[in-house]
Amino acid sequence: MSVQAKEEHIEVEGRVLTVLPGTMFRVELENKHMVLATICGKMRKRWVRLTVGDRVKMEMSPYDLNKARITWRLK
Repeated sequence: MSVQAKEEHIEVEGRVLTVLPGTMFRVELENKHMVLATICGKMRKRWVRLTVGDRVKMEMSPYDLNKARITWRLK
């Protein structure tokens, strides 16, 4: 049996610009790049609410830099 390495994620921070239907968000990164982000299951389970202007920490795949998963809401 071969052991596969877990895919490495890029961690970035950004600010929520718009709230879209279906728990999707348009987030602007610090370098002015726009990404489409969704919240992770842990945040859904805990009923964490995000609004316009919230700072968030996200994970991005190195293969698709236009999508992200929101993992934390920052203060």
